[in-house]
Amino acid sequence: MTISKQLVIDRLKTVNGPDFTGNIVDLGLVSEIFIADSKVFFSITVPAARAQELEPLREAAERVVKAIPGVTGAVVALTAEKKGGGMASAPAPKPAQPPAARTPAAPARPPAPASHASGKRGVPGIEAIVAVASGKGGVGKSTTAVNLALGLAGLGLKVGLLDADIYGPSVPRLLGLSGRPETADGRILKPMERYGLKVMSMGFLVDEDTPMIWRGPMVMSALTQMLREVEWGALEVLVVDMPPGTGDAQLTMAQQVPLAGAVIVSTPQDLALIDARKGLNMFRKVDVPLLGIVENMSYFVAPDTGNRYDIFGHGGAEREAGRLGIPFLGGVPLEIETRETSDAGTPVVVSRPESAQAGVYRTIAAKVLERLRAEHATAEASTPAIIFE
Repeated sequence: MTISKQLVIDRLKTVNGPDFTGNIVDLGLVSEIFIADSKVFFSITVPAARAQELEPLREAAERVVKAIPGVTGAVVALTAEKKGGGMASAPAPKPAQPPAARTPAAPARPPAPASHASGKRGVPGIEAIVAVASGKGGVGKSTTAVNLALGLAGLGLKVGLLDADIYGPSVPRLLGLSGRPETADGRILKPMERYGLKVMSMGFLVDEDTPMIWRGPMVMSALTQMLREVEWGALEVLVVDMPPGTGDAQLTMAQQVPLAGAVIVSTPQDLALIDARKGLNMFRKVDVPLLGIVENMSYFVAPDTGNRYDIFGHGGAEREAGRLGIPFLGGVPLEIETRETSDAGTPVVVSRPESAQAGVYRTIAAKVLERLRAEHATAEASTPAIIFE
């Protein structure tokens, strides 16, 4: 069966609107519908103050779309934005329905384990979530995230990798992964696996050349689903490759998930460091521990002469780390082999484990693990003990 927008709309007309008046399509609450690789994406406009109350409506819309033959997944978000980009005003109150006319709300999902961060739900089975971020694109953040994850796995940890760069997912290419993930029960996705890592990416769900022209609510909903509706199992660390910048994805992760810490990637030059400071300040404002800064493309050693060239300057990230009072995790040299192994889907930590480049990443991974343990010890020490006499 061909999945068409009209078919999706027809099914969505069976979903009652807020307060059981009309249906969500005729009420004009459904956004433009986007279909890619048998996945359906759309949002539902609701009053911002009622978003939590109307979560069962979102779930009902998701269920009817997933029931369409041929649909393999759906990403549905609640949004308070109009289609034109402005904020939607709350509709006039509807007359209250008698109790007998109301449908019972869907049962709440079991709560995730409590975390040190108040108001943030942890992800069951995952002990620590580490964000790898950058203030701008093109600084080698994804390559750093992949090799950091492999370095942590090399230390004997159970590690997962979430590619949260919705607009430009590159982890599938960097790990040489392709295909579509399986589902455990028609809803929960099974992560792909490579080099001992459990991996999930939007790149597995849509074709590589499909543009993701999404607004904030869609990005946030997709991130939440890839994080919480994936069968991660027991992991000691989940490394999250964040999109560059300080937008919706970063704020969603920082505000809704108990991040154990953030690693900032920058190149040495002043312009990159200006953007890196923005990322650092954002994580500080939302109380996410800063595990340190990585200086990527720190220098270049010519393979034919052995001469060193500081193409983008050198030491800028280390000086910035000292100025801000956060750890400097290491400087990664610019090497042709790293680019070649990354393009081939064989990261340098696994393809050339004895190389100096791989050694740098392993050192960075060891420092990140040390910082995670220190942050955990600090959090434990700050938790008041309850003494029974």
